[in-house]
Amino acid sequence: MEKEENPNFEENSIKQDTEEKIDSNINLENSENKNNTKEEVSEKTPEEKILELEDKLARTFAEMENQRRRFEKEKEEAFEYGGFAFAKEALNLIDNLERSRQILKNDEVLKNSDSLEKILEHFDIIYKDLISTFSKNNIKPIESLNKKLDPNFHQAMMEIEDDQKDPGTIVQEIQKGFTIKDRLLRPSLVGVSKKSTNKDAKNEENDEKKGRNND
Repeated sequence: MEKEENPNFEENSIKQDTEEKIDSNINLENSENKNNTKEEVSEKTPEEKILELEDKLARTFAEMENQRRRFEKEKEEAFEYGGFAFAKEALNLIDNLERSRQILKNDEVLKNSDSLEKILEHFDIIYKDLISTFSKNNIKPIESLNKKLDPNFHQAMMEIEDDQKDPGTIVQEIQKGFTIKDRLLRPSLVGVSKKSTNKDAKNEENDEKKGRNND
C-alpha cells in the first residue's frame, strides 16, 4: 500500500527554510550592531573620556549654583516681604484713627472745647508713634500733596478746580498711601487740580473779542 503524500509538506518545508534564513539575518545584523558599538566605544581615547567627564561635572556644578542662587533669592524675598499682607492690614489702624479724629473734629458738642484739643493731641501722638513703628520696618508714607500725579504711587479719585496749581497737581489726599521697601503697599487716593471751566470760557470769550477788534 503506497504512502499518501502530504500536500502541505513541501509548503511547510519552504516556510521553515524561510524563517530560518530570516532569523539568521537578524542574528547577523545584531552581531554587526554590537561590533559597531564596541568599535565606537573603543574609538574614544582616555583624554576624550576625561574631557567628557569634566564637561558633565561642570554642568552639574553650574546647575547646583543656579539652584543655590534661586534659593537665596527666595529666602531673601520671604524675609523682606513676608510681612506684606500683615503690613497692608495694619494700615487699617491708621485709617480708623484718621476717621475717628475727623468725626471728633466735626462733633458739634465738642467743637472748640478744651477736651477736644486734648483728645486730638493724644490722637496725634498715637499717629506719630504708628508712623514711626512702620518706618522702622521699612513701611513709609507716600508724599502726595502738591506733587504731580504719579500713576505708580497715586490714584486720582476726583478733579478739583484750582487755577493756582498746574493741572494734574495733587491738591487733596483722601487716603494716605504707603510703600514697603521698594514695593507699593497701597497707592494714595488723591484729588488733582484742573483748570476752572469759567476761566476757560472767559479766556475763549476774550480771544473772540480780540479777534473781532483786530478785524
